[in-house]
Amino acid sequence: MALVVALDIGGTFTDLVAFNLDNGEITQSKSSTTPYDLSVGIRNTLLKSGLPVAALDTFVHGSTVAINTAIERTGAKTALIVTQGTRDVYQIGRGNRPESYNFLFKRAEPYVARRNTYEVAERLNAAGEVLVELDEAATIEAVERIKAQGAEAVAVCCLHSWSNPDHEAKIGRILAKGFPEAFHSLSHEILREYREYERTSTTVLNAYVGPRVSRYLRDLESLLEELGFQGLLLIMQSNGGTMSPATAMRLPVATMESGPVGGIIAGAEVMRDLGISNVIAFDMGGTTAKVSLVKESEPTIAQGYYVGGEASGHPVMYPVVDIVEVGAGGGSIAWIDEVGGLKVGPRSAGGHPGPVCYGQGGTEPTVTDANLVLGRLAGDSFLGGEMPLNVEAAREAIARKIAEPLGMSVEAAAHGIIRIAIAEMSLAVQSVSIGRGHDPRDFAMVAFGGAGPLHAAEIARELHIPRLVIPRVPGHFSALGMLLSDLRHDYVRTYYKPLEACDFDALLQIFAEMREEGETLLRSEGVAAQDMSVQLYLDMRYVGQEFPIQTRIDEANLKACDREALRQAFDLVHNQRFGHQAESEQVEVVNCRLTARGKRPRVSFPPIGAVGGAAAPKMREMIASDPAQRVACPAYDRDLLIPGQIINGPACIVEYASTTILFEGDRMEVLGTGELMIHIAEAQQ
Repeated sequence: MALVVALDIGGTFTDLVAFNLDNGEITQSKSSTTPYDLSVGIRNTLLKSGLPVAALDTFVHGSTVAINTAIERTGAKTALIVTQGTRDVYQIGRGNRPESYNFLFKRAEPYVARRNTYEVAERLNAAGEVLVELDEAATIEAVERIKAQGAEAVAVCCLHSWSNPDHEAKIGRILAKGFPEAFHSLSHEILREYREYERTSTTVLNAYVGPRVSRYLRDLESLLEELGFQGLLLIMQSNGGTMSPATAMRLPVATMESGPVGGIIAGAEVMRDLGISNVIAFDMGGTTAKVSLVKESEPTIAQGYYVGGEASGHPVMYPVVDIVEVGAGGGSIAWIDEVGGLKVGPRSAGGHPGPVCYGQGGTEPTVTDANLVLGRLAGDSFLGGEMPLNVEAAREAIARKIAEPLGMSVEAAAHGIIRIAIAEMSLAVQSVSIGRGHDPRDFAMVAFGGAGPLHAAEIARELHIPRLVIPRVPGHFSALGMLLSDLRHDYVRTYYKPLEACDFDALLQIFAEMREEGETLLRSEGVAAQDMSVQLYLDMRYVGQEFPIQTRIDEANLKACDREALRQAFDLVHNQRFGHQAESEQVEVVNCRLTARGKRPRVSFPPIGAVGGAAAPKMREMIASDPAQRVACPAYDRDLLIPGQIINGPACIVEYASTTILFEGDRMEVLGTGELMIHIAEAQQ
């Protein structure tokens, strides 16, 4: 028996999905996330699944430990070592003002105070040539001072170390000898790319979250060992790939967004199998809703992002699946502002105490409470009946907190809560589609997460998205995506020259070094040579532009010194991104990038059966578009649906960890592969 398991810790629930590679059997379980000790939720979910942990071949894990540590500012006491004269680079940041008219705007507070930033005498120029040799005696003295002030982690970012890492490597050796108990983060080991502030910020964040993430991963290894696990443990990355725990402990910044990306990867894979290449992936959980765009079956990868938001967050120059996130989840709290306006989120009830209807002590009405009052959720079938919901408690909370202060019925208040949440999530979908030059009518939506299928049809209708797909196990889809993710490592080297002046031998040498580094790491993670692959990219731009565009290239064009082919590849990408290209402008190369992948066994669902005829649904009353009117609609058990079955809205499809809602005019077909294909009514008009 070949069992692979993925476990995803979300803000409200901890999800587990297991797949038997021999017969395609799926096991899923879900328990409340326990933020006071995440291992409790992990243990509960594993025990609830009933799986023989000792028999598991692979365990893939994603969590929010790193990102929560950064946002909550609960990381290690960190010191920063920099080149003499650059002490204030991290403090000053960039001179831009993202919110020009916000008088209350404040820049993000650095994770390392100026008093904990130490300068050492050394200097390189941008070509990597040594101008001032490293003063090793002064460095040893600085390390002693750092040790005396009680630091738990040390970040090192020397000027131009992206070009020549020798001085940073020497500082690393001094740290290893003089302060081995601290967590060390050297910028050249994370990324070899120019832009000093962003590189420093990334290095500092890696050091700041490093001790906590390392402790967490060691505790996870101990827990699994205690339960008898002897297989392969893999950790999810922000870039949509996986890595070994040892790599994750060295590069914890790579796990910042590891939780949500699994669903995007799975969405791209499932929709590719259905022949749909342009996709809007929509994930709604208990705390937030996430949206990402998939073009030509490839998730959009950003080469940087901000922890805490672009306006006043901390830049991280590390590849991440491009996701827009809003504070609208099932546990998002409804409230009334100071001028009497109804608001939803971003504050969430989380897993504990959770929505009022959970009966765990929650007192603030949430989106889940509103859905229960509207009849869109059934209190007796939530999580397969394992967790009965209290509709009366939900009604009372909405009445007391929302309906009575606003002078409306409980149903109207609940309907208003849902409409506001839909509006916020629709704006997120617009930002990744219309906001980037794409017409959502040209895309299909795939919806997942425990609350995604419950709200997706309304969002699709708002934006005239014609087709909506509900995949199998949508409530555990992010965990499933982790099983579909290959091992992946990304490398970058700044190489800044006009395309016409590029030395192709130098480019090939850079790529060869990155390839060797990637393949060495993959070998250490147990990947066979035949399962390795690499993809090459050049970051290019027209002369005068500030930011380059990542352009996929063919290595054969490098070997042939074919500048024209590289130029045409860039022009094409620029035209696709911005709708125009400038053939008369000079092009310059900024960075070389390489992605190394290690292929893992593919999870493949067996087709669903067609035993007997379609099962008769139960009837339920639900409030759809008119809060004053309940409509009778059938509620189907998804496990009893058969291939080719057609269901017209209004209707509900209920399964273990999610509910799908169809509205008047929607038409759903059960595909032979098990997905639900929904044709949205108003998108056809």
